[in-house]
Amino acid sequence: MIDDGTLANHTLTRDEYDLIVKLMNREPNLTELGIFSVMWSEHCGYKSSKVYLKKFPTKGKYLIQGPGENAGVLDIGDGLAVVFKIESHNHPSYIEPYQGAATGVGGILRDIFTMGARPIAVLDSLRFGPLNNLKNRSVAEGVVSGISGYGNSIGVPTVGGEVYFHDCYSQNPLVNACCVGLAKKDRLFFARAEGVGNAVIYVGAKTGRDGIHGATMASAEFSKEAEQKRPNVQAGDPFKEKLLLEACLEAMAKDLVIGIQDMGAAGLTCSTTEMAAKAGTGMEINLDLVPQREDGMNPYEIMLSESQERMLIVTGQDKVKPLQEVFNKWDLEAVVIGKVTDDGQLKAYFHDELVIDIPVKAVVDLCPVYRRPVEVPDFMRKLAKFKLPEMPADLDLNQVFLQLIASPDIADKQWIFRQYDHMVQINTIVLPGADAAVLRLKGLKKGLAITLDGNSRYAYLNPKRGGEIAVAEACRNLACVGATPMGVTNCLNFGNPEKPEIMWQFKEAVEGIARACRQFDIPVTGGNVSLYNETEGQAIMPTPVLGIVGLVDDVATIPSAGFVGQRETIILLGENKEELGGSEYLSLVFDEEKGRAPELDFTLEKSVQEVCRQAIKQKLVRTAHDLSEGGLAVALAECSIKSKKGIGFEVKLNDQIRTDALLFGESQSRIILVAKEKNVGKILALARKMKVKARVIGKTGGKKMIIWHKRKKVIEQPVELVRDVWENSIPGYFKV
Repeated sequence: MIDDGTLANHTLTRDEYDLIVKLMNREPNLTELGIFSVMWSEHCGYKSSKVYLKKFPTKGKYLIQGPGENAGVLDIGDGLAVVFKIESHNHPSYIEPYQGAATGVGGILRDIFTMGARPIAVLDSLRFGPLNNLKNRSVAEGVVSGISGYGNSIGVPTVGGEVYFHDCYSQNPLVNACCVGLAKKDRLFFARAEGVGNAVIYVGAKTGRDGIHGATMASAEFSKEAEQKRPNVQAGDPFKEKLLLEACLEAMAKDLVIGIQDMGAAGLTCSTTEMAAKAGTGMEINLDLVPQREDGMNPYEIMLSESQERMLIVTGQDKVKPLQEVFNKWDLEAVVIGKVTDDGQLKAYFHDELVIDIPVKAVVDLCPVYRRPVEVPDFMRKLAKFKLPEMPADLDLNQVFLQLIASPDIADKQWIFRQYDHMVQINTIVLPGADAAVLRLKGLKKGLAITLDGNSRYAYLNPKRGGEIAVAEACRNLACVGATPMGVTNCLNFGNPEKPEIMWQFKEAVEGIARACRQFDIPVTGGNVSLYNETEGQAIMPTPVLGIVGLVDDVATIPSAGFVGQRETIILLGENKEELGGSEYLSLVFDEEKGRAPELDFTLEKSVQEVCRQAIKQKLVRTAHDLSEGGLAVALAECSIKSKKGIGFEVKLNDQIRTDALLFGESQSRIILVAKEKNVGKILALARKMKVKARVIGKTGGKKMIIWHKRKKVIEQPVELVRDVWENSIPGYFKV
């Protein structure tokens, strides 16, 4: 009988252990217990989240492959498919920021090329504590360096993402990495160990002791002893990964691969059991044959190691030699360690002794699923009673405007993304810092647009609305480059699911995302759930992050993110409302993260996006930008700041709402369009046809940013001053 201490170390309950015994018809040995531990962990087994994830729509117009594989796949026409996925590497990035982030990038790249796709872009959603704290600064520096060090070295551009700062992330940073790849849609590969008698081949780097129990570490709260978990963090080698990428793609091109899977979370354990379970087969391996870089490794360590840059391939016996020749050419190990069997068992031998004999179905498919208690948090009742403070009579709106521009969440992020190579592969059309990244498809008029979005403050105030807005804003960002959304991958970052109030947040957010995806008719193709983002009882804000891929019909029509010319007309699509709940303004000026999250009308949102998209397709738009954090004033300022010529604007508004809400409120379903005078009538006619409120609010030009409200000039600032504040509000912590 395994004692309670050993079970606790493996994050298994006594009831779960009893189920393991029942499924195996005997007591497991320690290695078998370790296998169940990682595969039944929250990170791999989704035992707290699976009941809600079933609510996501998983069918769509462009869908080729949905949840259940290494990555989702969408048909983009011309015989091509886009392969994409998002994953988290949150816990490792706090313990060892550089390697935690670097191996997060490495892992998501392998998820893409194991499907037969060449990775063409990476995006990152990052959350840190305030940078005036030395530890937070160190974590941020390490994470950014890890992303750039791995991505730049392997030659995949980092083209976009988002970065936010909040106290709740001080001991729980979030590092969500999304990768996009291209494949021929008739040349996709899957993680299945098919064909009894076929060879099982270990390829890539040697196995070490790094990363053992990384998956279970990611499935528990942190404590004061978090830093002692450094051995659970893997070490990455981007140059080895580049060799692995090229070798795998070459082997696939030569028809030498039947099934393939990355040795990611849970390492050799997940690849052997999952490949066999998906094919309805079994697998027999010899652990003595596994290439090892450390002496004296035992079966437990070999099976649970999460050493990087490794794959497991299944192929026919007649193709073993040519496959090995491909990998030898790329200076990589390619060792036959076993074969596919028909008994549904994973059997492993070590020193001629059978040390593992477990049913793969039990490990992969029979993980217990929990419908944990849910309860509305007490603080939600307090938030509901919050009354928005009156706008102070002596409030200096010019000063508030500059404060918002200087806010770390809004200010320039070049100090981060200038460290990334975003032009390698020369596909990047729209650079980091715009609403969405756009990549050319060489030889074609069309392009791929990708964006990551999530607002944790909205999700904190109203998890369901926060989930809905995350989807809506991502789709709105795509609309601003003329793209039609095709599919979604999501990363759901929450606290401890064993606490009913956290589980309620999760349930509500999932329901919001599911509803929004149905409204936009886009399937969820997969993603990642990251729970237990909590240290000493302090949970992060609920942070759902949405990665959405869209298709641009003609990249020549994409408008600029900044103003292009003088005396061009500024049009506002959508309606300004008196909504300040959860806004950057409310937090900055009143130090309050309360109030109602903005309302969201799906019919209006979809119509606003379609007007924008159609106007862009008809080449009527010079500049397009959605309104988000900081509201209308900040969105206008960003258009001016991103103008290569430093073009200012003058806007006149007569809305019958309080001035601070007009300037800084974050009402949804709004987009700024800029057009030449001759095209204004056409855009307004499009809006009328689709029953969208649209009006001319001003003109571009000059060297100042000027906003009037009810004949009173409420903001007047030089473009250069605002740009200087935007670019230099955050000290240059990172030396480049």
